[in-house]
Amino acid sequence: MTVVLDSWAVLRYLENTDPAATLVADLLDDDRPLMSWINLGEVHYVLRRAHGEDDAIETVRDLRDLIDVRLPDSRLVLDAARLKADHPMAYADAFGAALAVAEDATLWTGDPELLLDGSQWRWRDLRQHV
Repeated sequence: MTVVLDSWAVLRYLENTDPAATLVADLLDDDRPLMSWINLGEVHYVLRRAHGEDDAIETVRDLRDLIDVRLPDSRLVLDAARLKADHPMAYADAFGAALAVAEDATLWTGDPELLLDGSQWRWRDLRQHV
């Protein structure tokens, strides 16, 4: 199973907030999930605000060793824009969902904006340990 992580999942992992942190840590031990650069950029700005530029850059560098970070192409940008137009979500969130659809992957998140029944993307709610 291919997994896409969004910024919500990675931030809970970095904060060591369970159950998401344990689930993501276990995944990273066994696999190299995907993530959009847009979502990793979101992780950077949250960390920069909380801990400063040096810590944010170091964490992004470390995450790149564990995660296959994908730069969006024009197709993914438009797919994300379509998802944003059709669903009430942040534009950055739409990139995680669009990448999951494009890669036939499951989006791991706990963000309620992305946990939509009947959505085009498959998701796993990391707020619950199943």
